[in-house]
Amino acid sequence: MAAGKDVRVTVILECTSCAKNGANKKSPGVSRYITEKNRHNTPGRLELRKFCPYCYKHTIHGEIKK
Repeated sequence: MAAGKDVRVTVILECTSCAKNGANKKSPGVSRYITEKNRHNTPGRLELRKFCPYCYKHTIHGEIKK
């Protein structure tokens, strides 16, 4: 069976507010979470509200490419 046909895939979620402030280096880094999603139920990009330790608040974390 081909590896590209798996239903559950691993995705990386990155803080959108830390990624925008790349030039304005207030924060020491970018918050990232690793999770899984079902490709059939969620074909689009995943966005979840997660806690960002660099922003010290809950922010939207969006799916990025590997």
